[in-house]
Amino acid sequence: MSARFEEIDWQETPMGEISLRRRRDPSTGEDVYEVKLGDEFLMSSLFTAGEIALTELGLGKTSGDELDVAVGGLGLGYTAQAALDDPRVRSLVVVDALGEVIDWHRRGLVPLGAGLAGSPRCRLVQGDFFAMVTGPDATGLDPEEPGRRFHAILLDVDHSPRHVLHPSHAALYRPEGLRALAELLHPDGIFALWSNDPPDDDFDAVLAGVFTGTEAHVVHFDNPLQGGTSTNTVYLARKA
Repeated sequence: MSARFEEIDWQETPMGEISLRRRRDPSTGEDVYEVKLGDEFLMSSLFTAGEIALTELGLGKTSGDELDVAVGGLGLGYTAQAALDDPRVRSLVVVDALGEVIDWHRRGLVPLGAGLAGSPRCRLVQGDFFAMVTGPDATGLDPEEPGRRFHAILLDVDHSPRHVLHPSHAALYRPEGLRALAELLHPDGIFALWSNDPPDDDFDAVLAGVFTGTEAHVVHFDNPLQGGTSTNTVYLARKA
């Protein structure tokens, strides 16, 4: 049995102090993994329904048997693992700004890490997803193949389009940023975005100005910390 609480790793990063912690849930006896950036909780293995739904809803809108997928944000790996669980996915590029997070996976410090880092279908890339899409020197999401297009791009980094982790991220959620992202999709490709906020009509209108068939799905999940249920939002959009 693991210790009741353990700080597995702590690192100073360009975005601030990041830490990986493991605690034992007293009600279930299971280990819960948590990531904090400064004093802010980024993610927890206790709440993964939204991350998994992001992949399942996004890939559920794709067609074809050989899919190339890009994920923005590695975190604890639940979005990426859900993509690998789809047998149609032949290649997966996962971009994360923090090499420390990628290192957790390669060292097997998180439950899904060894499987993701060791999969021949998955490549973990350190990079700024937003700069790779909208920056002045943007060449796309695959450093080995500039301008590469994907059948689906799944993004789970910011809390929401209105509540970003860094001011430089905001440009992606404007029309010009979304158009740049659309250029990295095959025709009929899918962009899926996770948000911790309720559906935002203003952002949905911006999304609809660039893509077709936009949808906002509310994902409900149990919240044992607060009691009752909580929700995330998954936005879906198709490239014309």
